[in-house]
Amino acid sequence: MPPPDTPATAESSRWRTPAVIMLCGALVFMLSAGTRQSFGLFLRPMSSELGWGREVFGFSVALATLVIGGVAPFMGAVADRFGSGRVILLGGMLWALGLFGMAHSSTPLAMTLFTGLVVGMGAAATSVSIAIGAVGRQVPDAMRSKALGVVTSGGSVGQMLVLPLAQGLIAWLDWRLAMTLLGGIMVLLIPAALGLGARPVSGSGHGDSQRITQALAEAGGHRGFLLLTAGFFVCGFHVSFIATHLPSYVVDSGLLPSVGAAALFLIGLFNVAGSYAWGRWGGLHSKKYLLSTIYLARAAVITVFLLVPVSTLSVLLFAGAMGFLWLGTVPLTSGLVGQIFGVRYLSTLFGIVFFSHQVGGFLGAWLGGYLYDVTHSYTLVWLIAIALGVFSALVHLPIDDKPVQRIAMAKPSVAAEY
Repeated sequence: MPPPDTPATAESSRWRTPAVIMLCGALVFMLSAGTRQSFGLFLRPMSSELGWGREVFGFSVALATLVIGGVAPFMGAVADRFGSGRVILLGGMLWALGLFGMAHSSTPLAMTLFTGLVVGMGAAATSVSIAIGAVGRQVPDAMRSKALGVVTSGGSVGQMLVLPLAQGLIAWLDWRLAMTLLGGIMVLLIPAALGLGARPVSGSGHGDSQRITQALAEAGGHRGFLLLTAGFFVCGFHVSFIATHLPSYVVDSGLLPSVGAAALFLIGLFNVAGSYAWGRWGGLHSKKYLLSTIYLARAAVITVFLLVPVSTLSVLLFAGAMGFLWLGTVPLTSGLVGQIFGVRYLSTLFGIVFFSHQVGGFLGAWLGGYLYDVTHSYTLVWLIAIALGVFSALVHLPIDDKPVQRIAMAKPSVAAEY
């Protein structure tokens, strides 16, 4: 195992200030999340040209969602041991290969493999859990929560930048060239990976001498970790259901499709401010109570949205409110993991919590469509979303957020670390 950064080896990395580290982490999540959000733009032209229908691409993207969640903890473990920079570089190569393969797939099987597996693994290696782990270990404790908010807001910046870029490339060129060029843009992950550093960084706080098996056992036996994981499932359900089905709900209600598009843009815009604000507040107040506030506020916003007549104004107000609450859960949830267990294995532990988020996301997108086909209405899914919001607000309250107390252990050897 390469040695963590020490005073001797850190001399050459003095330029990696907290600001540089935050910006590089935000860039990683911006490129990864923004590109994934653009996939919906390719659905119609791709399906029309290839004649496969929409199910092939829809299943491929759904598979990628599960792969991201399932692989993220393992990528996090690799990042914790060998350094986040190396994992991000690997992710960039997988992204480029996957997008090139998607653009040139000639069979449904090839499309499924390149989208679901190759892109899925690339997205896992550049996911928010990897970026947050890299940043969380290297910034001072006092600014960690705010820094994680900056990283999280990068996802929405990517949504606002990559979506119009992808749409313009599709209109100017065609969907194949547009997708290939998006793969080329992943070269920007190289400077981001260098800015985050190739070597593993032990970070500050307790737990530096732990083995990963001990960290996993400790977290698995901690009720607060299990409650956090359950709560983050709800976040994934909310985000995926609304992002996937809100545009259709708007059209079903008699409004123009452009209103749905504007709503998604507003969600991304307000999430930039919300992620930063919640992250900053997390450094000043109890993170678990802030998480309960977010989930309860989501339930209240959805309730009001269902009770008032659907109009352009109500949709846009709903989008702005939900956008402010959108991913503010990420810096708070990841920050709480680091606060309780230390930051040595933050990418690994938050990767496990993130998997729950992805399972919730899969169910939110799929169940929304299934129940609509059965009932010809989204009402039941909206009610489920409200109930889950109240549930998540409650499960965060009993979390013991004090740092775990453990007996200091001797530094494990490389052979014994795992």
